[in-house]
Amino acid sequence: MRSPFPAGSASLYDALALRGVVPGPDIVDLSLGTPVDPTPEIAQQALAAAADAPGYPMVWGTAALREAVVGWYARRGIPGLDPDGVMPTIGSKELIGWLPTLLGLGPDDTVSHPGLAYPTYADGALMAGTRLRPEAGLPSGDGVALAWVNTPANPHGAVASVDDLRRTVAWARSTGTLLVSDECYLTLGWDAEPVSLLDPRVCDGDVTGLLACYSLSKQSNLAGYRAGFVAGDPAVVAHLVDVRKHMGMIVSRPVQQTMTVLLGDDAHVAAQKERYRARRTLLTKAVQRAGFRIDHSEAGLYLWATRGESCWDTAATLAKAGVLVAPGAFYGPAGEQHVRFALTATDASIATAVERLGALP
Repeated sequence: MRSPFPAGSASLYDALALRGVVPGPDIVDLSLGTPVDPTPEIAQQALAAAADAPGYPMVWGTAALREAVVGWYARRGIPGLDPDGVMPTIGSKELIGWLPTLLGLGPDDTVSHPGLAYPTYADGALMAGTRLRPEAGLPSGDGVALAWVNTPANPHGAVASVDDLRRTVAWARSTGTLLVSDECYLTLGWDAEPVSLLDPRVCDGDVTGLLACYSLSKQSNLAGYRAGFVAGDPAVVAHLVDVRKHMGMIVSRPVQQTMTVLLGDDAHVAAQKERYRARRTLLTKAVQRAGFRIDHSEAGLYLWATRGESCWDTAATLAKAGVLVAPGAFYGPAGEQHVRFALTATDASIATAVERLGALP
């Protein structure tokens, strides 16, 4: 069977090997965005308490979980969401990758996605066989069935403003486009305050034709649990529930219970954010002292940096010095002179990276 995906992009290690660089075993890996800090104790306790789960879970999620999501939004200035417009997902990436297929899109439809982004937006469209429209900025134009926005954005950490999002919502409604925002870094604002697509300042309290997806992976160190949700237009969510229940796309009951507990607790989120803030402060200074310019990076878990050269040359130089970063070309042609430094490393690893960056020529 022929894969719909582009053939064989090499792994980072393979690509570096082609340039004569073989990273050593003690390399500090800042190339991945996977959490490294412990899963909060309250999550582990909630999971254990819900371990006796002999029956099938609900695709739509328990009423308690959906109310917890509504409460989580309300504490962030987004009151009055309908619990019927909430559904748990098996992490946010699962929803992003499968949404065009779940919506029944195909060769006659166009999916708009950020041109500089992690590839799952385009991969999901390829799986469904749709046309792709990479965008340099926010989506625009006619003939788009589904448009993705990502704020705060991966890899570069840019934050869309209220005015930008208002204009995008107006465009989507004028063209009949389903507008979906990937907001998994929403709680991780640094130099700008991230805004949800569902914020009443953006949509005037009307979520028709709008969805936002979120993940607990980053805010709660829960990547291993595969815990996310989508919220917004109840009619669209009801369609997704109807399709998913036939395909077994269900979040387990113990994970649903864990999510319910975590979404009601802001203390662990604030504590984890402070860990990342401290790492970001140290790494930012070291990256700048090493001659990099940091672009965007107002929010999220990455520093998007350049020395005005090929990202592969930068990545090779850093790998030789014992620091592994993600080349910007992984995220689209516009990233070819940038690299991405992740904050998702232990305090000890960040300290080592800072020391090694200080020794760069």
